[in-house]
Amino acid sequence: MKIQELSQASGISTKTIRFYEESGVLPSPARKPNGYRDYDQADIERLRLVAGARRLDLSLDDIREILALRDQREAPCRTLLDRIQQKADEVAERIVVLQRLEAELRDLHALGLTFPTDDVDGKNCVCHLVSEK
Repeated sequence: MKIQELSQASGISTKTIRFYEESGVLPSPARKPNGYRDYDQADIERLRLVAGARRLDLSLDDIREILALRDQREAPCRTLLDRIQQKADEVAERIVVLQRLEAELRDLHALGLTFPTDDVDGKNCVCHLVSEK
């Protein structure tokens, strides 16, 4: 199948497919005599795995590692589970950081409401508070 057909079957844009080929996530396909790429069902399945892993925010390096294991006929399941756990831990850390940021923003907003909002020089208004952060 041509790249456009692969794109339709996988839901991944042709531009992204080409990027995945260049980055080694998707192997270079066979070529037809006219030079067109020639994909098969295995490429669709591989792209679906890549797309699912990307939706989980796994890095291309992580995905390459998982695919390499699969290509070597080794089960990548434990590696994938480890990466999912690591990503969940990273998300939890980001949530904590974002919650702190939210609290700081709300406190700053509440304090800023007590200052004048017409200070062009920014010496006695919320702008001064932001400058100190």
